[in-house]
Amino acid sequence: MRPTAKFSISFGLVTIPVAAYSATDTTASVSFVRIHTADGGRVRNQPVCSLEGVEVTEDEIGRGYKADDDTLVPLTDEDLAALPLPTAKTLTILAFVDGGDIDPLQMGKGYYLSADGSAAAKPYVLLREAMERHQRVGLGKVALHGRETLAMIRPVEDTLVMQVLLWPDQIRPMEGVLPEGGVDLGAQEVEAAESLMDSYRELSEGDVHDHYREALEEMVAAKLAHREPDFEAPQAEPAAQVMDLMAALQDSVRAAQQSRGEGGDTEGATVTSLTGHPSQQSAAKKSTTRKSATEKASAKKSTGGTAKKTAARTAKAGGAGKSAGSAKKSAAAKATAAKKTAGKPRRRAG
Repeated sequence: MRPTAKFSISFGLVTIPVAAYSATDTTASVSFVRIHTADGGRVRNQPVCSLEGVEVTEDEIGRGYKADDDTLVPLTDEDLAALPLPTAKTLTILAFVDGGDIDPLQMGKGYYLSADGSAAAKPYVLLREAMERHQRVGLGKVALHGRETLAMIRPVEDTLVMQVLLWPDQIRPMEGVLPEGGVDLGAQEVEAAESLMDSYRELSEGDVHDHYREALEEMVAAKLAHREPDFEAPQAEPAAQVMDLMAALQDSVRAAQQSRGEGGDTEGATVTSLTGHPSQQSAAKKSTTRKSATEKASAKKSTGGTAKKTAARTAKAGGAGKSAGSAKKSAAAKATAAKKTAGKPRRRAG
């Protein structure tokens, strides 16, 4: 790799000459060219002078600054080099902060920094080791490609990495983005969302692979070979969004567990969709309700019948008790009468 810039890092009274290498490669991304749809001819962006109306070459193109009155002021490389800008050749570290304090919205292009020369090796390693042990990143300013920018320096393994940062006033406000009226969340919904987050697996190589680019290259190859592209059948997408947020979270957790082979009951897992058709979950719920009502009615009927039978047995037993009591009283009365009769003197005949 060739360095895109060379400058020095100013760390107090320590100066570290470094070379910056682009840490990202955008050539691997998908890019298109403009064509004329009628005949497939390439449509180019040709540099044309607005005054003469003629095409100009690259060596005839320079820089200009547009003033407030739309006047274009030419600026040469010598003019830019003469600017009293201390950051033109030096990245001065202004502060060391916690990396979490940097807004990710500010982060831009990244560069690998290498020690430029043997004399810079020791202070380079010293700065990297100090930031690694102190768990801090350095913030400073540097001029790159004709403009001054904020920059963050952080240790990554054995290397220092510089991340270009946007100025705070380049971050747009969030007005008009947040939901209107506010949203009330229940504790169970938040816990369900956290459970869903915990159910996610780690990233695999396939997750961080550009499948779109491969599919596009297959499409181009198929067109050149006058054949149909060889694509895998796409997975079916859900027909509509769900209305029951809690049920959707629970279903997602079960689906994630099932995909990992952990099992889990997924029967009746679908929820009511925006189309208004009842789902399996609703049908199951109604069926369960009807079943419960039937069981309750049967139980009530059974209980009533049992009570009636018990009452009948009680009444019968009571009647039998009364009959036995009456018979006992009658027997006693007869015995008393017989005793009295036996005690009287008998009259002799004649």
